[in-house]
Amino acid sequence: MTTNTVRRHLLALAAASLAAAAGAPARAQDFPNKPITLIVPFPAGGSTDRHMRTLADLAGKQLGQSIIVENKPGAGGTLGPGTMARTARPDGYTITQFPMSMLRMAHMQKTAWHPINDFTYIIGVSGYTFGFTVRSDSPYKTFNDYIAAARKSPGTVDYGSTGAGSSPHLLMEELAENAKVRLNHVPFKGNADLQQALLGGHVSAQSDASGWDKYVDGGQMRLLMTFGEKRTQRWPQVPTAKELGYGVVSTSPYGLVGPKGMDPAVVKKLHDAFKKAMEDPRHAEVLAQLNQDAWYRSGADYAQWAREAYAKDRALIERLGLAAK
Repeated sequence: MTTNTVRRHLLALAAASLAAAAGAPARAQDFPNKPITLIVPFPAGGSTDRHMRTLADLAGKQLGQSIIVENKPGAGGTLGPGTMARTARPDGYTITQFPMSMLRMAHMQKTAWHPINDFTYIIGVSGYTFGFTVRSDSPYKTFNDYIAAARKSPGTVDYGSTGAGSSPHLLMEELAENAKVRLNHVPFKGNADLQQALLGGHVSAQSDASGWDKYVDGGQMRLLMTFGEKRTQRWPQVPTAKELGYGVVSTSPYGLVGPKGMDPAVVKKLHDAFKKAMEDPRHAEVLAQLNQDAWYRSGADYAQWAREAYAKDRALIERLGLAAK
């Protein structure tokens, strides 16, 4: 190979490198140029689905592309995000709502994903109002009535939740431990299935986020207790688990994540669009309907919170005897 040929070859390599470097920001600059898929790991019709559909519509307007909601329920809210982590490209076109059960399931069983290392944290969004409801014709007029029945017949008094390892499940397991009772847990795929099971008399109670709101307000269900730090504005007559002496408080914050390795410029575009969506009056209206508060966190702050929550929840799960063997 002559000196001129070597020189030409090196110049070609350098030009290719420069073109690649120039192309990366250009790709981020063009993002998005097609619809984005937002995975909701719970069935349609529940509180998470209602929230995410509104947020997706508002953020899509900011981005100039539609954001299509894909419901992928199962495994206590971990099936959808776990599948995304294993199969989706980190190009920003597939993202997911990230429930707190993702930070717990990895302590409870072997998973094909790691909740911290296999995701890119985009933005923190909100937290739930959890409550405990029964049918309006239930013999349990108060939550203490329910606990008294469980003490009388250990392991036979049941409740449903949105899945093993979900926040509604672990809240009740922690409460049962504090109350020194044994309850019969019945897991469901998501809010919609759980609501119908309760209304149909297949379970006697449910622990869930506020997807039950319309049934409580409509008189089909009775809300016995909520799990916040203080009573809700919407149902101020309903006591909290804390004031009843059961020592459990949770809102189970959630946000949006993508696969690991996303371009920071794409992450910023998504973050900024969803942050503007969160500031829209329509978003505030939906949160008010669900009795939820905004929980904005930047991607970096959300990732830091997740690392701390992941470590903290290990101790809880081990204390409850739910850790993987």
